[in-house]
Amino acid sequence: MQKRVVFRHRWLPYLLLAPQIAVTLIFFIWPAYQALETSFFLEDVFGFNRTFVWFENFTALFSDGSYLRSFWTTLIFGLSVTLLSMSTALALAVAANRVLRGKMSYRTFLIWPYAVAPALAGVLWFFMMNPSLGIVAYMLESTFGVDWNHYVNGRQALLMVIVAAAWKQISYNFLFFLAGLQSMPKSLIEAAAIDGASPARRFWTICFPLLSPTTFFLLVVNLVYAFFDTFAIIHATTSGGPADATAILVYKVYSTGFVGQDYGSSAAQSVILMALVIAMTVVQFRFVERKVQY
Repeated sequence: MQKRVVFRHRWLPYLLLAPQIAVTLIFFIWPAYQALETSFFLEDVFGFNRTFVWFENFTALFSDGSYLRSFWTTLIFGLSVTLLSMSTALALAVAANRVLRGKMSYRTFLIWPYAVAPALAGVLWFFMMNPSLGIVAYMLESTFGVDWNHYVNGRQALLMVIVAAAWKQISYNFLFFLAGLQSMPKSLIEAAAIDGASPARRFWTICFPLLSPTTFFLLVVNLVYAFFDTFAIIHATTSGGPADATAILVYKVYSTGFVGQDYGSSAAQSVILMALVIAMTVVQFRFVERKVQY
């Protein structure tokens, strides 16, 4: 029988919730409303004059070839970061779960990168892949004959920010995958081993299905991370270049609003980005969650 919490004063629960509600209203709801309102106006640089233009900011965006290309760049970037970070983290979690000696040190080293700031992670990979000084660029050229220069090659620049963003997120995914693996009943895996199932078969038929709730949660979190939280990495490494090859949607919002001083178009872009992420999240909960086995 569950115990029911009874407050002595009827307003006490609302008082306890007030700080969180205030934070949500001030830092989430109010900025979202301001962006939605600004998207219907044209403003001067100083914000003294505003002209109501209905949906002209939105129609101008969808007729802009550069902005439409950023959709495909964002899609490729988001899916690549999610797939690379989650698959690598799952492989590391499986390996760490089998370590018997020194497992705490091994797991600690894998968790450390999550403490690195996004901008610092971008700068770290920027130097390692620098065509003149970077050790990774040197190894690519000496071992595989790849002429690495992300300053002029847009595909290489996009690959660099994908690797940097995925590396930053691997530790977060590793923690959840490792916790999921450690919470599995050992009796199921031992019974499968006694029946003669190989380690790979035990993983795909027992472990991975039991990890489906964790995988689904990380899928949603990683997509949101790739769409929103990677701005600092791109800004610190490529600044959206070369030739907007790494200008994902969240960076276009910044470059249009803070650099180009076009606040109406920047607000419209933020509204589109917010609607896109909400739609993707709804689709995941509506269709992908059906495959989850709780």
